[in-house]
Amino acid sequence: MMKLILVGLALAVVSQADAHIRHANQRMSSQKAVPAHKPFSTQLIEYVNELNSTWTAGRSYLDYVPLHQVKRMCGVIPAAHGTKRREMIHDKKNYKDLPKSFDARVQWPACPTIQEVRDQGACGSCWAFGAVEAMSDRYCIHNNQQVHLSANDLTACCSSCGFGCDGGDPGSAWDYWVATGLVTGGQYNTNQGCEPYTIQACDHHVVGKKPPCGADEPTPQCVSTCEAGYNVSWTNDKHFGKTSYAVNADPMQIMTEIMTNGPVEAAFTVYADFLSYKSGVYQHVTGQELGGHAVRILGWGEDNGTPYWLVANSWNPDWGNMGFFNILRGSDECGIEDGIVAGLP
Repeated sequence: MMKLILVGLALAVVSQADAHIRHANQRMSSQKAVPAHKPFSTQLIEYVNELNSTWTAGRSYLDYVPLHQVKRMCGVIPAAHGTKRREMIHDKKNYKDLPKSFDARVQWPACPTIQEVRDQGACGSCWAFGAVEAMSDRYCIHNNQQVHLSANDLTACCSSCGFGCDGGDPGSAWDYWVATGLVTGGQYNTNQGCEPYTIQACDHHVVGKKPPCGADEPTPQCVSTCEAGYNVSWTNDKHFGKTSYAVNADPMQIMTEIMTNGPVEAAFTVYADFLSYKSGVYQHVTGQELGGHAVRILGWGEDNGTPYWLVANSWNPDWGNMGFFNILRGSDECGIEDGIVAGLP
């Protein structure tokens, strides 16, 4: 009898292994069926648009952008192995109150940072931008304070987050806000706040109103003084978070978090076709993986029945749809729902 049981178990394991192999082969076959078009190429754009899917690609008017530049701007690096982050879980009874569409810009019109699209320049500081953008929004929502937190301070000074312009971990950025605080600072060349961004704004993969993003910029120097003319001391200008946490990957949980507490930071995998996004609901259809990118989710909706997240990028308003884009909601497209982080001021 024992021998028969062992044989049965062995056959079950072999059968299960065969199923995994078949699934892997099917996945590889489907991946091979998708052409790996080059970034920015006419072939990629034509392929996307001929599919007549949920989004439209457009010409960037740049014949060539070095891939190392593109990859560096996708500045999300994985959190340290074993990192456990407290997860926010909302009561499911709140799901019944979720509307079909939601836009934080409409919900909180007195908060100017929610309307804003920033520019990270030629620096892989998206992890810091997605964080300070959502933090600034939440200061206005919860504390009725119009605060523009400094991306420069976070990029330059958070050594525990990663490597500045060479990438960082979004979750660690929120932890740093709680532990160390951040000063204020406007965008490049604005002289607003204690520490404005020091890296020049540039056009990301498009020809717009700014110069194209050129050579990789070094990480700004970490300083502890406000710029000349600002009448608040560095110490007194610090703004702190009260809590930082992860948000459960269930789309209903993410929606409840946004509607309750404000925009969140998300990270997702960027593929070559994303660079040519112009309108519609993005979902990956062609092109190679380029890296992880952090952004700010500020709402959701539907476009001709296709559910989407409303997202602000940090590549200035010349890119995409005035700096914003929509991405497929509900199926963890490119990992957009798996890695949401946030906190409260």
